[in-house]
Amino acid sequence: MRIVENGMVMTSTASTGELRASTEQREAARFGWPEWRAARLASVVAPTGNLALVETRWLDSDAPALSAEDALVGQPDTVTATVLARTNAATGQPERGIRLWDAASPSIMNFDSVTAWDFNPEWVVSAVFTPVDADRTIPFEHIRDNGGTRDLVVPGDITFTRDGVDYTFSAFDDDGTLLLVFGDASNGATGADGSYEAGRFLFVHRDASEFGVAGPVVLDFNRAFVPPCGFSIHYNCPLPPRNNRFSFPVEAGEKAVVFSGGHSLY
Repeated sequence: MRIVENGMVMTSTASTGELRASTEQREAARFGWPEWRAARLASVVAPTGNLALVETRWLDSDAPALSAEDALVGQPDTVTATVLARTNAATGQPERGIRLWDAASPSIMNFDSVTAWDFNPEWVVSAVFTPVDADRTIPFEHIRDNGGTRDLVVPGDITFTRDGVDYTFSAFDDDGTLLLVFGDASNGATGADGSYEAGRFLFVHRDASEFGVAGPVVLDFNRAFVPPCGFSIHYNCPLPPRNNRFSFPVEAGEKAVVFSGGHSLY
């Protein structure tokens, strides 16, 4: 059975009620995948790409204001400075910080690739987005918060069925984009089919203007990617909540960052 909703075609498997991505959706995903891969590999070595981050410096609340220009004093020409802000997980107070990015960082100089599985059409998954109360948040543990959590706004539930199992995943609002943080049995596995140990990220394409409207979405796990903390120890990434985990390997998307010359992030 073919189901059309808001112009999106999905296929329903009559025996299970499971929604499957249409042939057109899968072929479109396959067609765009090589370009996505090339763009990803180029982005991580950019002057302010993931591999360029060499320092994140949080400033004391009573410290004098420090501009990006001030932070560049004494730095080589390859370094860029940016300012950032966050809420302190323990106190709830705003914090200011500086990030330094080096276009000639050791990680960029020794970067080999980001390994990935071949495109797998079975991992182009149809799902349904259902909005929830605008003030609903879910606590996300972050990799460098020593077990602490940060409450992130989750605009809705993303539900789908995979091999007869029903899932309800939570994607948070990342500056107007839904960001899904998920885990699976490949995380931290050894060998060629292991992926980044802390989980992976996936953008869910739904405009912020549609966060209050229920409707279909496509989860293309072939575009699952290693989070920024897999490229630099100076990031603090959210970890998958309990409900965003598969018990089996998701053999689609990026696996891990590979360096040459014995280089390590640590």
